[in-house]
Amino acid sequence: MQERTRRIWMTIVGVLVCGFSVGMFNFSVLGLDPFQVFTHGVFLALPEGKPGFGTVYAAINLLMLVVIFLADKSKIGLGTVINIFLLGYVVEYSSLLFERLIPDPSLLVRFVFLLLGIVIMCFSSALYFTADMGVSTYDAVSLIISEKKKWKFQFCRISSDLICTIVGFAFGATVGIGTVVTAFFMGPLIAFFNRTVAEPMRYGKRGES
Repeated sequence: MQERTRRIWMTIVGVLVCGFSVGMFNFSVLGLDPFQVFTHGVFLALPEGKPGFGTVYAAINLLMLVVIFLADKSKIGLGTVINIFLLGYVVEYSSLLFERLIPDPSLLVRFVFLLLGIVIMCFSSALYFTADMGVSTYDAVSLIISEKKKWKFQFCRISSDLICTIVGFAFGATVGIGTVVTAFFMGPLIAFFNRTVAEPMRYGKRGES
């Protein structure tokens, strides 16, 4: 299989599976991920007469998209488009699926869904990051800083997650165990899956295309 074909499939599968994992994360009801904490905090901080959360969320992503285009437009591509137009639907329907299959989950079941969701999210993120055909606006932030400053990705991701969590919490957003676990472990887990799975999948064990 040619490298470009592998990259396309890694992007499509990576983003869609990531949406599925977010559905698992949401089903656990054990805390929002750091970027969601940030956007909810911004929404809560806005004055009376503010637009709905969906509009605010879209506006934040649009502003970030403009900044990313100016900083490194190579991060905008197929993965970005799928994130904008399909990810929300995958999250919505996967969340509904879990709710119908397990209408009254115990705390243990919710915790298992949280852990599985985070691991699957990191695995799928590594796939479409390494495919390098566009990422979500938030994911692009850590990648761009890592590449331009020559810093390790996992530290850039932990830093951005912590900043989002702190800012969102300061504005009144809810922080849970899922938020904390995600903030500290997503960066290292994504880096691990990049090295052990995604890069060998794209380049081959010896770097063949």
